[in-house]
Amino acid sequence: MSTFAAAVGRGKNGWTASELDLTGLADIDEVVDALRDVEPDADLALLFVESDDQYLAILRLDEGEDLRVFGSDSAFAEESRIGSVLLGEIEAPALEIDELTASSDADDGEEEDDRPSTDPDADPVGDAELLGDLGIAANRLLGLCGKEGMLPSDVTAELCQKIGCGDEMEELREA
Repeated sequence: MSTFAAAVGRGKNGWTASELDLTGLADIDEVVDALRDVEPDADLALLFVESDDQYLAILRLDEGEDLRVFGSDSAFAEESRIGSVLLGEIEAPALEIDELTASSDADDGEEEDDRPSTDPDADPVGDAELLGDLGIAANRLLGLCGKEGMLPSDVTAELCQKIGCGDEMEELREA
């Protein structure tokens, strides 16, 4: 599996971005340590892991301590060692598909194109609200992940633009 892992940290001087190599990391604690090392004084650190143009995992670390995890599809944990490390301990679905569909039908001010086209095969897991305080509601995150034609890199780019670290992420990809 081809994997791209990028960490962004928000410190006193704004956002910094670094690519992480997850291949030698044995468990989630080692991943968290690597994320902490990106920007040790960061009040917020995010790790975006894209795999095979199919899966996206997002880890959020607040104040270097509080870990929250989201995965676009539980199959990532079954098909990949890295997916298993990142998502293996998550048991709860992100939102039930019925909840997602019901909230998509509600008038929440989203554009029609932003509403999720629920993929019956996708099984998002973890904390879909992990970016809520940064302006990305759970339904928006799930909608992007389930949108036909959206690759994990497209989702990451859009999320990073919205939260203010899009330029840093773009520079990292171009390096």
